[in-house]
Amino acid sequence: MATTSTTTTDPVVDTAPATRTGVSPARLADEQAQGKTTIASGVVQKIAGMAAREVSGVHALGGGVSRAFGAIRERIPGAGTVSTSGVAVEVGEKQAAIDLDVVVEYGAGIVELARAVRRNVITAVERMTGLEVIEVNISVNDIHLPEDEPAEQPATSRVE
Repeated sequence: MATTSTTTTDPVVDTAPATRTGVSPARLADEQAQGKTTIASGVVQKIAGMAAREVSGVHALGGGVSRAFGAIRERIPGAGTVSTSGVAVEVGEKQAAIDLDVVVEYGAGIVELARAVRRNVITAVERMTGLEVIEVNISVNDIHLPEDEPAEQPATSRVE
């Protein structure tokens, strides 16, 4: 009885087990050899805050106290504006979770507004950072009424 031996060549397949990220350790080592990118939570906060403010019907972010401190801070020379007020984030290696405190304009449909804010924030953060946004929680803390605006004071001249 003759035995026949057949040898085939298969393409090289990475047989290392996948990590929790779904990437094999060999591939992960190659990516890490090229360098590591870290995104600070403050960066994600700013992106989320700007994206939320872009949506029509959002008057401001933050609760009453944080908005009051923000107004005071804006008056201090060199302090700048607070773009992260009303935005809290949790950032991991691959994912981010975002919490927003929103003040809406009177007359805006809150459910539709929240949906638009959520969509805009997710799109902006994922596009700019590459992080997967797993949730955007929105708390509507107040409604801005037109009569809440301070009346403009007539400009008075110090000299005659």
